[in-house]
Parts: sequence; C-alpha cells; structure tokens
Amino acid sequence: MLRNDYVLPWNEALRLSGAPIKDTSTYDPSKPTSVPLFRGILPISRVQVPLDIVAGLTFAATAMPETMGYTKIAGTPIVTGLYTLVVPLALFACFGSSRHLCVEADSATASVLGASLIGIVAVGTPEYLAYAGLLALITGVFLILARLVKLGFLADFLSRTVLVGFLTGVGLQVGVAQIPGMLGIPGHPGLSNPIGGLVSDFHHLPQANPYAFAMAIGVIAAVLGMRRFSKRIPGQLLALVGAIIVSYGFNLASSRNIAILGTVPGGLPQLILPQVNLNGGILLSLIPIAFTMFIVILAQSSATARAYAARYNERLDQNRDLVGLGIANIGGALSGTFVVNGSPTMSQVVNSAGGRSQIAQLTAVTVVVAVLLFLTGPLAYLPIAALSAIVFLIAKDLLDISGMRRIFAQRRSEFWVALITSATVFFVGVQQGIFLAIFLSLLDHVRRGYRPKNSVLSFSESGEIGVVPVVSHAQFLPGLIVYRFNHSMYYANSDLFSAEVQELVSTASPSLIWFCLDLDAVDDIDFSAAAALRTVYDTLKQRKIRLVLTEVEDNIGIALDRYGITELIGIENIFKTVNGVVTAFERIESEVQGLKGS
Repeated sequence: MLRNDYVLPWNEALRLSGAPIKDTSTYDPSKPTSVPLFRGILPISRVQVPLDIVAGLTFAATAMPETMGYTKIAGTPIVTGLYTLVVPLALFACFGSSRHLCVEADSATASVLGASLIGIVAVGTPEYLAYAGLLALITGVFLILARLVKLGFLADFLSRTVLVGFLTGVGLQVGVAQIPGMLGIPGHPGLSNPIGGLVSDFHHLPQANPYAFAMAIGVIAAVLGMRRFSKRIPGQLLALVGAIIVSYGFNLASSRNIAILGTVPGGLPQLILPQVNLNGGILLSLIPIAFTMFIVILAQSSATARAYAARYNERLDQNRDLVGLGIANIGGALSGTFVVNGSPTMSQVVNSAGGRSQIAQLTAVTVVVAVLLFLTGPLAYLPIAALSAIVFLIAKDLLDISGMRRIFAQRRSEFWVALITSATVFFVGVQQGIFLAIFLSLLDHVRRGYRPKNSVLSFSESGEIGVVPVVSHAQFLPGLIVYRFNHSMYYANSDLFSAEVQELVSTASPSLIWFCLDLDAVDDIDFSAAAALRTVYDTLKQRKIRLVLTEVEDNIGIALDRYGITELIGIENIFKTVNGVVTAFERIESEVQGLKGS
C-alpha cells in the first residue's frame, strides 16, 4: 500500500538506502527540467545512479517471470511478455514525466485483452497476436487523444472501492484459469467462462499429472518461502530458474510427461505494423475493448504516479504521462507485443530497491535485451505447471481480501459496490466488470450529490457556532434561520433543496423573518437549480420572509448574475459572511421594533 502522506527528503532517502552522500549538487525534485524529453531522468544525481542501476536489476529479475506469466492471461506467445519490457518501457522512460512509474504488462489489462479478444479470433494464431497489437495501437491513440482533449479526469470516476472490487474479481478469474496448467490437464476457455472451466477441471481430475502438480506446489512454496525470508529476493525468477534446471536435468517432458514451453524465439523484436485484415465490423468490436483498457490504464497509472510524486514532493505532469503511456503502447504495437500499463507493484519493487528515476527502468531494458539475445534457449525447458503457478501467485496478490474487509467495516454501502463489481468480473466478464465499475462509481457520486446532508447553523450549549441537521429546525436567532446546502446545486438535488426550505419555513417556531441560504459549500448552480431558487424566492416572498445569501464564491456570484437571481433578490441581500447577515438582521429588526414602539 502506498503511503501518500509521507514525504521522504532526498538526502534522507539516500541515507536510508546506505549510500554515502557525497553529491550535494542541485537536484531538486520539486522543479521540473526545462528539457521536453527525459523528464523522468533529468536532472541526474551521480550519487543516485548506482542505486538506480541496482533497482533496475531488481526490476528486471522480478518483472521477467511476471510478464511471461501475463502472456498466459493475454493468450499471446511467451516472448511477447519480455517484449513489453523493451520498446514500451524505454519509450515511457523518454517521454513520460514520472520518475517512479514502471510500465510493463499488467494483469488487469491482460485480462481484458484475453477475455475479450478470445471471442473475435482464435487464440494462438498469428491473427490473434496481430489483433492484440492493434488493440495496443488503438489504446495508445486513446491515451494521446485524452491528453489533447483533456480527458484525464475520467480516471477520477473509478473510485478506490470499485478498483479493489474489480482487481479482486480479476484475481479470482485469473486464478481459476491456471488450475489446468498446474494439474497438467486439458485447458478450457477459462477467462470467458470460469464456472464452466471449474466444472471441466473437476471432470478431468482423474487425468491430472501428479508430477506437474508437485512442480506447481514446489514453485509456490519456494516463492512464498523466499518472500517470508526477504521481499527483496527475486523469488519468482529463482523459482523458475530452479524449475528449468530440474526440468532439463531430469528430462521431465519425456520421463514424466510434463508439458514444457518449447522453443522461445530469441533476438530483439522487429518493428512492424500489426498485419490484420481490418473491416468496419472488427474495428467496432475492438474499440470498446481498447477503451476499457484505456480506462484501466488511466486510473491505475495516474493513481500510482500521483502517489509517488506526493511521497517525494515532486512535480508531476500527468498530461505528459498520458503522452508517454500512449507512445509506449504504440511502441508495443509496433514491436509485436500487447498493451502495457503503469504497474503499482513494480513501481513499489523499484522504489524499495532504491530506484528514484527512470534510469532504473532503462537498466531493466538493458537486462531484458541481453536475455532476448543470449538466454532464450533455456526457456524452452520451463514447465507449463511452473509458469501457471507464478500466474496463480499473481492472481492471489490481486485478491484484496483485507481491503474488502476494511470497506465492509468502514463503509457498508461501498462494500456492496465492490462486491457487485467483483461478481460481475468473475461471472460475466472483465470488460463488463470495468464498465459496471465506472457506472457504479458515477452512481455513487450522483447518490451523494442527490441526497446531500445539508444543515442549519446554530449555537451550541457553550455558545459556539456549530452545524446541526436540518431535521433539528434550529434557528440561528429567533426569526432567522441559516440553511447550508452542502453540495453543488443541480437538477438531481433541486427538489430536495425546495422540499427542505419548505419544511424549515412551515415548521419554524417562532415564524421566520429572514431565511439565509449559506452557499459556502456550493461551487456550481445549474439551470434547474436556478429555477428552483427563483421558486423558493417567490414562496418566501408570499410568506413575507426575506431571502438573503451568504458565503457566495466569485464563480457562484457570476452564475447568479447570469440567471438573474442577483437582480431578483437584490444585491443588498447578498452578504459576505454569516456575521454580516446577523449584524444586518439585528440592526433592521431593532429599527422595526423601535418603529413599532413609537
């Protein structure tokens, strides 16, 4: 979990990492460089470079087995996972803004890809990989368009609640899909039909290969054991290396009938456009999938980048990050791989290892290039059961049960939103789940604005001014009520506004002389709310009650002028503060009482 509230000073970060502080040069993370590129790299601190290189080695060791695992989720060849760590990662390091965000294949976007594309083209065919690349291309275009038309705000409509639920559902679905690989039994559609997949697994249990299952359990036990000893150990990489050695040494493919990867092509990815026969129908099928992944990338990447910028008191240009992510995905499409995303997990791995700039990511690129050029041969002996076990652990990490429990304990209504999102992802589909997550987030936002908890101002027993619920019908002074509307005023809550004013007026005791509307929490008034405000004014005027406004922000004042509200109620009835209202009320009522007395 990222701690947004903690800012670690630069020299303190170096001290804690164990590096000697010799370079006190002018590195200031709060000031952006004037160079348009390499914002995540420049300026360079000589003291920090060795730490970034070590962090990059750690990143490569951790990310390579994970990205190979993500190819099982996405349905693409194993080498495409390594490709995500070459061109896309290098492009984001050059064009992005964040010094900390790591870009790679991701379980959520891989799940969307695998679950959606499987119904369009057969898995394992060249066409499948070409469509995966085309989806990365379209997603990259969406990200760049989001920068141009300022759609970054869409990320704010995926609440943390629905993200917890969404990723938990993805974890369940991905975990179920790995059961055949770990048992050595025939596979099934998996992501598209997890319940059917479980039924299929049950029927094939008699065919399970005990050696494959033992291999999977051994990998899981080894990774979890190394995590328990130290989280800095690249347990997944070491476990896969061990599985390859055992597979090769004991010839498990022949002697125990354990399925292995087979030949993995070496060399660097070739830069070429995805070769697809595109038509209008296919394009219409791909655009919603790309848009779904675009939303996931937008939400996850921006949240991760913002968290680290806040932690280290750095300036973050989210618009430049959108461009960087867009170019990274276009680069992925041109280099034969699939969609990439900002990874919170890998960003944390690099940060924990001392990485503080994109030099760490470029170091990882160098390591992966070396693996592609010289070390793909041994991957041929990697047991499918071992790779499935790694993906199963990835799925386990996505299950945020503790997060679901916290939501249940602290905000019961949001828990049901998260649970519904998880269930939709698991039982219906990942793409449907993310759209439902967006809808539920918007619905929750509208629900809060639709029924805001408004209040009235009153004096406490100690004589201090405080807010109390509207149902208290408390008057600030006899004959004066100060009603505070605690949300923007718009069409969905304008009826509530009218109803509460009517209730306060009709039940007031003593009868009201002034009705003060406190607009301190109001930052917008739409056409419907302005109409409701005019109606309230007419109602109060008929009852000989004076309507006054207070705490009016400049933009609200402009809106009131535009709607004709200022002219209607009179500029003399708009006060800067509640104290100004009280002073005027007491003065005018004193004058009225004086006239009555005379």
